[in-house]
Amino acid sequence: MSDAATLDSREIMEALQALAIEKGMTVDVLLEAVANGLESAYKRREGAAEQAYVEIDESFNITVYAQEVDELGNVLREWDDTPHDLGRIVAQTVRQVLNQRIREVERDMKYDEYAGREGDIVTGIIQQNDARYTLLDLGRVEALLPQSEQVPYERPEPNSRLKAYIVEVRKTAKGPQIVVSRTHPGLIRELFKLEVPEISDGVVELKACAREPGHRTKIAVWSNDPNIDPVGACVGARGSRVRQVVNELRGEKIDIVPFSDDLHDFVAKALSPARVREVRFHSEEGVAEVVVPDHQLSLAIGREGQNARLAARLTGWRIDIKSETQIAEEEAGYSGEEWAEGEWVTDAQTGEQTWVPADGSEAITAGQWSEAVTEQHDADETSADVPQASGDETASDGTDETPAEAHTDPSTLPSDSTTP
Repeated sequence: MSDAATLDSREIMEALQALAIEKGMTVDVLLEAVANGLESAYKRREGAAEQAYVEIDESFNITVYAQEVDELGNVLREWDDTPHDLGRIVAQTVRQVLNQRIREVERDMKYDEYAGREGDIVTGIIQQNDARYTLLDLGRVEALLPQSEQVPYERPEPNSRLKAYIVEVRKTAKGPQIVVSRTHPGLIRELFKLEVPEISDGVVELKACAREPGHRTKIAVWSNDPNIDPVGACVGARGSRVRQVVNELRGEKIDIVPFSDDLHDFVAKALSPARVREVRFHSEEGVAEVVVPDHQLSLAIGREGQNARLAARLTGWRIDIKSETQIAEEEAGYSGEEWAEGEWVTDAQTGEQTWVPADGSEAITAGQWSEAVTEQHDADETSADVPQASGDETASDGTDETPAEAHTDPSTLPSDSTTP
């Protein structure tokens, strides 16, 4: 190249260096983009070799090397085929190629910045808010908050700051698309990490979380240090720490319970604020039967069953809550009763059901079963309506005393009546 061209090369190189600093790139990335653009421009020229590549040194001196290759791709011959009017080609190509490459590199850099950050929490400024989605400005990129990830009835004002949980980072032709959530249970975990140093340090662990967005959340916490109370650490002095989380969640209630390896204790604590008397586990059914005082039944169940639902999600057990009165009635009703063992068999042709006892005795149809139950019921009612007096109990005049007279309440007799 001539001196003038060399001067131009130095100016171009300085401009590339300044551009690289401004865009947060390296000069090598920009030089590679220019080389690829010049290679494409060279191959469009008449008489250009099919195989060629471009080299650009640190002084922005450009050389085009043409190649002759065989069918296997081996290079047979290589020569310098730099065009004489290279300056004009550079002027036409550099700007277009650089702009395109810069956009691509910026998209890749933005994607790399957020790729792998699923599970992190970000703070953005609300740019657009409608029924379909909300856009959050995170600085260099925008995050999408879909309607399905929004808390019901939560409509923050435009230009207000909002924290959200990253659930997915997608790579698209227009750049990275970051999908965030305000309903994910992970948001609770990350918010407590910000407010509770013991959690971020790993001393206190958030073992489980159950959430109904916008209404209520239950979390179970555990301390790896016996000298640190995990619940107290999360609540903070006068509730200062948990209050910050509640404020960020727009008033959503949060119950913090201690995690325990003892399932009886854990299930009982999960139903807080209700007090539990007893927990019985039925492992085969996966059910935890919980007994509470009568006056605690509604508190344990919660409004529309919310407290019981959250406790079930937190512990992983289906929870059946019963009052002490219900348990007493069930136990009294079952005591002394003998339950027949067997199964109902349905005839595939007639649809008639037959009870087949397990002991091998004679089977009976559903109609016979119903008649037997009715007869037993009538017999029980007759026995209850006509009680029998004992044989040695007689009236003073020698006649048998009727059951009604034997059980007459003395307070109902006339005042002047006397005992015979």
